[in-house]
Formats: sequence, C-alpha cells, structure tokens
Amino acid sequence: MLIYLTKRLGLSAAVIGLVVLVLFSLLHLIPGDPATIALGPRATPEAIARYAAKMHLDEPVWMQFLIYVGNALTGDLGVDVFSDRPVTQIINERIGFTLALVCTGMGWAVILGIPLGCLAAVKPNSVLDRVTGVLSVGTIAVPSFLVSIWALLIFAVQLRWLPAIGAGEPGDMHDQALHLILPAFAIGLAWVGYLARMVRASMLEVMGETYIRSARAFGLTPRKVVFGYALRVAILPTITLIGMGFGGLISSTVFAEIIFARPGIGKLIFDAVMARNFPIVQGAVLVATALYIIVVLLSDLLIAWFDPRVRETL
Repeated sequence: MLIYLTKRLGLSAAVIGLVVLVLFSLLHLIPGDPATIALGPRATPEAIARYAAKMHLDEPVWMQFLIYVGNALTGDLGVDVFSDRPVTQIINERIGFTLALVCTGMGWAVILGIPLGCLAAVKPNSVLDRVTGVLSVGTIAVPSFLVSIWALLIFAVQLRWLPAIGAGEPGDMHDQALHLILPAFAIGLAWVGYLARMVRASMLEVMGETYIRSARAFGLTPRKVVFGYALRVAILPTITLIGMGFGGLISSTVFAEIIFARPGIGKLIFDAVMARNFPIVQGAVLVATALYIIVVLLSDLLIAWFDPRVRETL
C-alpha cells in the first residue's frame, strides 16, 4: 500500500506541475504585452513599468517560470491587479462557499442515487427499474445551468419557498443552509442519474457471481445479500465516479454561483476573466485543479484499501 501511495503521489505532483506550466504559458501565449493586457489600454507607461517589475515580467521567461513555481510552492499565488491584495487571501475567502456547495450537491446525489441503483438492480426489468432508467437519463440530459434557472424561477420567484441569491448572512447557519438548497439541487441532479446507472450496472454484474448465489443458497436474507455482500463490491467503481464527479461539480459551480450570485471560486474566476485579472485566474484555476486531483487521489486510495488487486495496476 505504501508503494502504491508513493506512486500516486508522484503522479499527482506531475499533473499539478503540468497544470502550473500550462497556466503560466497561457499568459505568454496571449497576444500583446501581459502588463498592458492586465492594466488596460489606458495605463500609463510608468504604471506598466511598475507592474512589469512587480510581476517580474522584465525577467527572461524561464526565470519568470522558476519564480512563479517557487512562489506557488510557498503559497504565494501573486497579487490582485486592482485591490493589490494577495491572491491566496482572496481565494481563501471564497473557497469555503464552493466546497460547501460541491459537498452538498454530491452528498444528496449519493444519498438518492445509490439506493435507486440498488433497487433497480434487485428488480431488473420491473416498473421501478424502468422508471429509474427514465429518470436517470432525464436528469443526465438536462444541463445544470438550465436546472439552476428553472429552480430559481419556480422555487424562489414563483413559490417563494427559498431565497434566490446570495450565500446567507455570515454566522447564521440556518440562513446559509437555506441559500444552499437550490444551487446544490441544481448541480447535483445530474449526478443522481450517473450514480444510479453506475450502481445498477455494477450490481447486476456482481449479483451473477458465484459467491452471491452461494450466499442465497445458505439462506441469507435478501437484505444481507444485497447490502452485506453485493454492494460492498459493486460500490468500488462508484467511488471512482464520485471522485471524478467532484471535478465536474467544481466546473458546474461556475454557472450556479453566477446564477445564484454566490461568492465562490467559480464566480471569482468568471469575474476575473471578464476583468482580465490574470493573477486571480491563474491562482483560482490552480487551486480548483489541485482540489480535483486531491479528491481523485483520495478515491483511488480508498479503492486500493478495499481492493488489493488495484495496487498492482500502477
């Protein structure tokens, strides 16, 4: 297990290094002077010179890259162009809202999707199985931004059951939870279908195994066979899907945070792109990518812990 962990950590570090290289290269691939692009066409030559010296843009490209990597390793992701605040500080103020949204969206999808997949697999070709299949395809097919708009119009504007925009009053957990319901529902709906279909397919494969038939022959209850034996094996591919799903949800939060005006990483990236605030874009994308890699790494380690055969694949 230690060897597998070492290999996975090395692979994750290589991916993060590649992301850093791509993010750094994007700034230099954009036509024009980076300082002029960041400050705008009306910036004075003195302001451009000060910004170039501050961001080390007057250094050779290879030196700029080494400085950027060295600063990133110490947690220094640069300085905001407009407020002159550290990018790390700005991201720390926003990342909690995004993590709460992603965890809540995936959490309710797991709670609903896995049982639906199990029930559909236990009774294949039944009415429940067919209804689950239709609902799964339907939820997958609808884009999250469309769900966000309709949820906002129906539950916030028409019915007035839930708040429309914002993240709630600071320190008021109840108000923050109410503001979290609609965006979490919007980004998690599609993953109910993904998880239900994955669990159903895995369960149908496992239910045909010899040891499952032996368990039934020994007189074990259907509940014990399904949840005590079959689900423990069938859930392994689902863990991988959940880990990868966090990356998809992080990207989905961009639309949800814009529509519901939540101050998260997604909205921060969108605002920074519109304002050509490249230090914010670079730092926020790097943090989001690192979060995705960490979650996938944890899911792989969890699978390797339950299934020793996985450790031999890397």
